[in-house]
Amino acid sequence: MPLQKLILRVPVLLCAVLPCAAHAQIRLDPSHAAAPSTGTPLTQPTLSPGALELLTLDGQFSQSVAKGGGAGFASWFADDGIVLNNGKPPIYGHARIAATATWKPDAYQLTWQPEYAQMGPSADMGYTWGHYEGNSKDRNGNPVKTSGRYMTVWKKTPDGKWKVALDASADEPPAAGDCCKLPNP
Repeated sequence: MPLQKLILRVPVLLCAVLPCAAHAQIRLDPSHAAAPSTGTPLTQPTLSPGALELLTLDGQFSQSVAKGGGAGFASWFADDGIVLNNGKPPIYGHARIAATATWKPDAYQLTWQPEYAQMGPSADMGYTWGHYEGNSKDRNGNPVKTSGRYMTVWKKTPDGKWKVALDASADEPPAAGDCCKLPNP
């Protein structure tokens, strides 16, 4: 079997950090280099050490949010970090992000699954993106689910720690054919 078709299992260490990686596979296939596959989380044409580092960070970020809710979310942002939520104004700076990210994990569960990562050439900045889901209840106790895509831009601070420079999200696109339907009279 040629090396470019070799399928490697994600190391057990990564599986402990990234809950979604338990059965993920990484494909080494240069023919897919122009567009990453989104069929299987963490599947991309090549997995550089930098991309692996960013995927690990993304998994740690997710675990912090699962345990700490909004406080866990805010703790990952750089002092000059930015949050861009779908349909809402930008939130600038760690202090403002922390002031607005006040949800508790028992009231709102935010989870996500990375689908791709890329480290910049200087290895001090990169990004991850994937799919997120938010679960809560309305005031009547009915389940409310949101979902969409996210992108997180990571930067290494002067002290060597990785922080979130920008986190952006967008709702799922409408299902095929739903965008042009008129309501029934």
